[in-house]
Amino acid sequence: MGKKGKSYIGAIEKIERTARYELEHAVALLPEIACARFDESVDVAIRLGVDPKKPDQMVRGTVVLPHGTGKEVRVLVFAQGEKEKEALEAGADHAGSEELIEKISGGWLDFDKAIATPDMMKMVSKVGKILGPRGLMPNPKVGTVTFEVGRAVKELKAGKVEYKVDKAGNVHVSIGKVSFGKERLTENILALIDSVNKAKPAASKGTYMRGLALSTTMGPGIKVDPLSVRSVMRA
Repeated sequence: MGKKGKSYIGAIEKIERTARYELEHAVALLPEIACARFDESVDVAIRLGVDPKKPDQMVRGTVVLPHGTGKEVRVLVFAQGEKEKEALEAGADHAGSEELIEKISGGWLDFDKAIATPDMMKMVSKVGKILGPRGLMPNPKVGTVTFEVGRAVKELKAGKVEYKVDKAGNVHVSIGKVSFGKERLTENILALIDSVNKAKPAASKGTYMRGLALSTTMGPGIKVDPLSVRSVMRA
């Protein structure tokens, strides 16, 4: 058995697989279950009481994490003239129009997020089949189709993340790094949960937040008691 396997088994032994931990305890356990030599990401999985097959129960949104994700986000903006200048001044890594469309058509994809001004969307649609499957297509529902490109760039650079419920009714989001520490990770988690709660569809009946789990890139999952989250948020 390799070192990775031994580390993972050691991490599993530190948690009770059937237990539902209080949020504070779960976050404190994260450094103990991290078993890689690099600074692992911390992921949150939320199981929701919705039926994603029904359009009126779709859960989708964005949230600016107070402490970012710990990852450098390369932002591209499709814009012209003053809006292109505004994007670059706000910190965009790339900004432009036809020349960027041509580069992307040729296979270039050296960016993590894309923003577009509304007037550029007809042109951007030419590379929709390339951007769409990779989650890079600008979308007005998450604020990436806007004339306020400066604000949008700054939000993405500051740690704005998107979330969307999957076919199984789960939301998965990376909310930071193990090195962030207990306080910053907890604040990021609570910001995400608050946003997901606000995105609750009116058609969702019964218990909305049915399950919650934390994990690191290479470590096992830690189940969290959703009630403990509510008590922390009320405090």
